[in-house]
Amino acid sequence: MASKLLLIIVFVFDLIAFGLAVAAEQRRSTARIVQDGEANYNYCVYNSDIATGYGVGAFLFLMVSQVLIMVASRCFCCGKPLSPGGSRACSVILFIVCWVFFFIAEVCLLAGSVENAYHTKYRTIFGADLPSCETVRKGVFAAGAAFIFFTAIVSEFYYVSYSSARESFQPYGGGETGVGMGTYK
Repeated sequence: MASKLLLIIVFVFDLIAFGLAVAAEQRRSTARIVQDGEANYNYCVYNSDIATGYGVGAFLFLMVSQVLIMVASRCFCCGKPLSPGGSRACSVILFIVCWVFFFIAEVCLLAGSVENAYHTKYRTIFGADLPSCETVRKGVFAAGAAFIFFTAIVSEFYYVSYSSARESFQPYGGGETGVGMGTYK
């Protein structure tokens, strides 16, 4: 049977990561072009940079959640073998899907945090083109939040499926260790 405590802890970490990603989307940096006091040049002024911290926090909480699930399931490759059947097949599929969703979520969060932290530092002389005040595109953190949600669901189902396949394993031959010998005629 799957550990209920582990499932609750992972759910809480995923919920925190989701909340931080949504907060990062809501608080991402915006910029405006300002003219200096003497009207010689234009430059970009950015508002709060809190979305970078939220994005990194969501990144770390999701990573801890994934590490907990993989340590508990021995990353699917270590430990005793799983019993053949539907639970094992489901575990394999969910394992792969879980890692794909996790990777996409982490890339979105990391890219959004890096892009949000980047601020254009140059100025333009009066009369030239206005500076390009680059900010993170709308929806990057939201995509990360969506994939955090998908990762949370799939990882919990993976762990439950893995646990049921692990619990139902019966070694072949009634638990004998070694090669079974039959009569030779």
